[in-house]
Amino acid sequence: MPEYSPALERLADRFGIAREFWDWKGRYVPIPADTIVRVLAAFDVEASTPEAADAAWARLEDERWRLTLPHCTVAEEGQGIHVAVHVPAGSEVRVHVELESGETRPAWQSDNATPDRVVDGAALGEATFWLGADLPTGYHHVVAKAVDGEHRASLIVTPSFVGLPPAMRGKRIWGYGTQLYSVTSKGSWGIGDLADLADLIIWSGTRQFAGYVLINPLHAAQAVAPMEPSPYLPSSRRFINPIYIRPEAVPEFGALGRDERRQVRALHKRAKAAGVKAGIVDRNAVWPLKLAALRLIHAAGMRPARRIAYDDFRRREGAGLHNFAVWSALTEVHGQEWADWPEELQRPSSPEVAAFGREHAQEVDFFEWLQWVAQTQVSAAQTAAAEVGMPVGIVTDLAVGVNRMGAETWMMPEVFAQGMSVGAPPDQYNQLGQDWSQPPWRPDKLAELSYAPFRAMVSAALRRVGGVRIDHIIGLFRLWWVPVGGRPNEGTYVRNDHEAMVGILALEAKRAQALIVGEDLGTVEPWVREYLSRRGLLGTSVLWFEAGMQGEPLDAQWWREYCMASVTTHDLPPSLGYLAGDHVRLRDQLGILTEPLSDELAAAARDQADWLGKLVADGVLDEAKRDDPVEVMLALHRFLLRTPSKVLLANLTDAVGERRAQNQPGTIDEYPNWRVPLADQNGHRMSLEDVFAAQLPQRLAAVMNGLPEQPVSRWT
Repeated sequence: MPEYSPALERLADRFGIAREFWDWKGRYVPIPADTIVRVLAAFDVEASTPEAADAAWARLEDERWRLTLPHCTVAEEGQGIHVAVHVPAGSEVRVHVELESGETRPAWQSDNATPDRVVDGAALGEATFWLGADLPTGYHHVVAKAVDGEHRASLIVTPSFVGLPPAMRGKRIWGYGTQLYSVTSKGSWGIGDLADLADLIIWSGTRQFAGYVLINPLHAAQAVAPMEPSPYLPSSRRFINPIYIRPEAVPEFGALGRDERRQVRALHKRAKAAGVKAGIVDRNAVWPLKLAALRLIHAAGMRPARRIAYDDFRRREGAGLHNFAVWSALTEVHGQEWADWPEELQRPSSPEVAAFGREHAQEVDFFEWLQWVAQTQVSAAQTAAAEVGMPVGIVTDLAVGVNRMGAETWMMPEVFAQGMSVGAPPDQYNQLGQDWSQPPWRPDKLAELSYAPFRAMVSAALRRVGGVRIDHIIGLFRLWWVPVGGRPNEGTYVRNDHEAMVGILALEAKRAQALIVGEDLGTVEPWVREYLSRRGLLGTSVLWFEAGMQGEPLDAQWWREYCMASVTTHDLPPSLGYLAGDHVRLRDQLGILTEPLSDELAAAARDQADWLGKLVADGVLDEAKRDDPVEVMLALHRFLLRTPSKVLLANLTDAVGERRAQNQPGTIDEYPNWRVPLADQNGHRMSLEDVFAAQLPQRLAAVMNGLPEQPVSRWT
């Protein structure tokens, strides 16, 4: 194992690679030097010996000085901005700012005593320019005119504070959280879809008085079966999974002839039957049938105005949409593992890929059309939210990363760290650690690209929705990188430029007037939550994890105001299952506990007893009803109303009495993760129509609205 050398330490610090951390039990954990070396290799830095590390440091410094301007400068509004400029020593340079509006602003040179540096046999000097503290927020450019010509670089000025969207008017709201694929209706195809989402919004907005509906990520999965079941392991976070399209809601469906309509109805019937037969959400059975129906609808063509709208969508999305559609078509021919394709097809810029796109133009157009249709159906659901008076409407979810063999890694492989996987170190609920099988973005490459991939992803996520939940928002600060082939506990943290990434998120959110919620659970550095709060981004508080200094249930008055507060989360069972200890027994059955089952059950029982005592003491639970799981579930939600939290969340699974978890972290196929259909207390599958008629949702809605009984309508 190589020892730490001064150069290795400098390199680790330069790339934000942690050499130590404190684990979930507060223990100091040093990172072995060979782990640092492997992570540096993912940055294309060879540092296996002290001599190699010294050479790498010198090379990186030379590269920095060769840049006239840094690739991208990100600053918070009102903070003031300095930028370093490198030019031939002794030469003159003039600098100004070009705003995105086209207006220009001057820059002023300030003192800089940095010595000249000889690079490639020539002396270079460094000058510093002050860009001012009054630049407006937006995507701007710094322009430097030097002896060798004009140089331009990105300048991004971000808002200091996001806060709540204006439509909330500063008031508290609550909403339902659900995994959309699990909520099916009589009209859907064996999997919940965007038409179901619109119906769920109408019901929850009018009958339940909810202000939003939080759903799982809608990110694109594989183009053809077999499909990855996890919505948190997509092929692309910029595009939508067309499995959520309702074929009959596409306007072109109305143009089908009698025979084509009959074919679509037959495909619909088969898809529903497949879903029932499987007993789970069977994407691999449903998607090929829905895909066949959508091909029939696509072949019907479009009326002129629709064609104009579609063409405009394609122009707006540009090369990204086209490349995604080409990737989709390529997977049909060559399989889903693009690393196994012919070498000439492994780069989207190759002439062979361009030729493939031309030869399969109709298929490429079909996959582009699917994205347009999916986006219009998301827009229709958000319109339904506005029509029923929801102040926020759809809150979608943004996953941490993407599939290693997905569209994004094919379209821009240079942005991803090769040989690395994102995960999490061991913690209380995943005592072996986690490997999420997702390649991380390289922070240095994002900066070189002025964060364009991140900007495109965030912009797409906020399009025609009311808000976004950022899964594991701590990943904008640091991510746990695990060398591929290693165990999850053999990784280390790598820092991102949180000022840039949180700032861009804030800028896009401000422009969209959207609600932003960061899932900041797990091992979190204390200052991170303070930083998010200062920037006006909501955190996440889950009741079972909220504890005081001695581990006691946290009193309601000490909960955060700027957070989304809930009883449970999708990585735990619904409340009835949690109260029964299902989460502990399941982890034991799957072999992912490191402590004896009896000890874990006893610890869970103690935690629950503390919370039950708290609920009784606070007057939200009748002592005589503490053995009634439904009454306890309602009391847990009643407790949320005592907190100052501005956004409250109730899970639809709690509203119907479901016990099964949607996901068991640390497993893949050992448990049917992300394939569990919505069911009632007895395990009977529920349709959306069943939810509308059930009584328990009415009781939970009354609690969330602070009412003794839920009215039929807010107008009565």
